[in-house]
Amino acid sequence: MYLVTGCAGFIGFHFCLKLLRSGKRVIGIDNLNNYYDLNLKRDRLTQLENFNKVKSELFQFKKCSLEDENTIFKIFNKYKPEFVINLAAQAGVRYSLENPSAYIQSNIVGFNNILEACINNPTKHLIYASSSSVYGGNKKMPFSESDEVNHPLSLYAATKRANELVAHSYSHIYGLAATGLRFFTVYGPWVRPDMAISLFTKAIIEKKPIKVFNNGNMMRDFTYIDDIVESLNLLLNKVPKKNKKFSFENPDPSKSWAPHRIFNIGNSNPVKLMEFIDEIENKLGIKAIKEYLPMQPGDAKVTYADTSNLEEFINFKPKTSLEEGVEKFIKWYKSYYKV
Repeated sequence: MYLVTGCAGFIGFHFCLKLLRSGKRVIGIDNLNNYYDLNLKRDRLTQLENFNKVKSELFQFKKCSLEDENTIFKIFNKYKPEFVINLAAQAGVRYSLENPSAYIQSNIVGFNNILEACINNPTKHLIYASSSSVYGGNKKMPFSESDEVNHPLSLYAATKRANELVAHSYSHIYGLAATGLRFFTVYGPWVRPDMAISLFTKAIIEKKPIKVFNNGNMMRDFTYIDDIVESLNLLLNKVPKKNKKFSFENPDPSKSWAPHRIFNIGNSNPVKLMEFIDEIENKLGIKAIKEYLPMQPGDAKVTYADTSNLEEFINFKPKTSLEEGVEKFIKWYKSYYKV
């Protein structure tokens, strides 16, 4: 049994699809909050629920917030999932400036409820979403899991780093096998409407200005959703084990004596923001109207993943080119929004 939180979210939806297509039974949890368009979330859920026409109760949806401890425990006690994939979170760096309490409740209180539920049930492996934002003000490139991550630029980043630390403590104390994944700018069909590729595409089609922060002097390690999903799938049965060779004298932040691992999951190929915009323009056949703005508080100028540890661990490297990924996104966007 597989339990996926955030099943109506972007990554959670795609990973549920992957599991369901291979005949796995999935319990999906989501609170369906109004952070962005509820219709998009409901349409994702409809796609997942369609699998029940093939096999009864292959997918079961539970509307629930991670902060609802009693309901979370009841779900775990009833279904006793062996694999838990926690992809639910209050997302968005900029929104954390406006509504910080939402991040504390969902990303910290809610995540702790998942950890407690896991140790009180026979959970074989917990995989949870962290973020590239934990690298904060780091200047050394590419970002490596062995780097220190003690200077977050946003509350969102701080909550994700807190998740890693708390998960490690549960691995140490209770032997919970857990893997944290630092996602790097994931994009693709069904993406959140507040993500850059969706915002840019919508504005360009409507001939409205797009907001280009830091005057365009930014780079992102754009990672296509199919590569993320394949990595997640390969990690499921790669359950972390205690590292008996761990050096306490020279500790490596990416490893542990406890059954806990952290991996970067990105494309390892940072792209200039202006090149990203150019690719969207090319695929749409429309030039963007650009509004150049200063750097937003909480944003990082560059993200660049060193994914060598993950590649060695699962023998897979994200490979979708920006050109291919943007083309697939634009095709979906036009179809879904009837452009």
